[in-house]
Amino acid sequence: MQIAVLLFERMTALDAVGPYEVLSRLPGAETVLVAERPGPVRNEVGSLALLAEASLADVTAPDVLVVPGGPGQAALMDRGPLRDWLRAVDARTSWTASVCTGSLLLAAAGLLTGRRATTRWLAADRLAPLGAVPVDQRVVFDGKYVTAAGVSAGIDMALALAGRIAGETTAQAIQLGHEYDPRPPYAAGSPATAPPAVVAALRDRREAILR
Repeated sequence: MQIAVLLFERMTALDAVGPYEVLSRLPGAETVLVAERPGPVRNEVGSLALLAEASLADVTAPDVLVVPGGPGQAALMDRGPLRDWLRAVDARTSWTASVCTGSLLLAAAGLLTGRRATTRWLAADRLAPLGAVPVDQRVVFDGKYVTAAGVSAGIDMALALAGRIAGETTAQAIQLGHEYDPRPPYAAGSPATAPPAVVAALRDRREAILR
């Protein structure tokens, strides 16, 4: 079972690494990091590089595809090699997954049209114009498509997907092996629970970037 994790410049590293750490533990998994060209791919702040060992041309029929998000996603929304590749490999996947704004890439490629999907809360208003049906949930399944909300939700998505692929016992063993038992020090992980001033600050930051 080949699991392809897409990399692109200015991605959010945890979007890719979180699912990788879970799904690479599945029995029979062959996990490959893929980008337009092999080599180092830097994260959104440029201080961390992940190594893509394969190009898009090298990976043509993965069983599972994981598409991360990050600021670099915006430059990939228009027609181009990546969109063509997403459509081509999606035709052969058993599962197509995304984390954070990775779902916007899937939607821009026409893969989520009429399908329920989620994304980072600050980008939720961008799903409907791309043809998807926005859902305010941490992980959303619709057929073979599974989308996760922002960044850390990719771990939850990968565990849920692992359960679908290999059974709940295997997924639970992977969760225990990672000692994934989150107990954050603040109730600020959602706009519904974070202090209003924090929510407003992040919204203002997003508006400044989009101007």
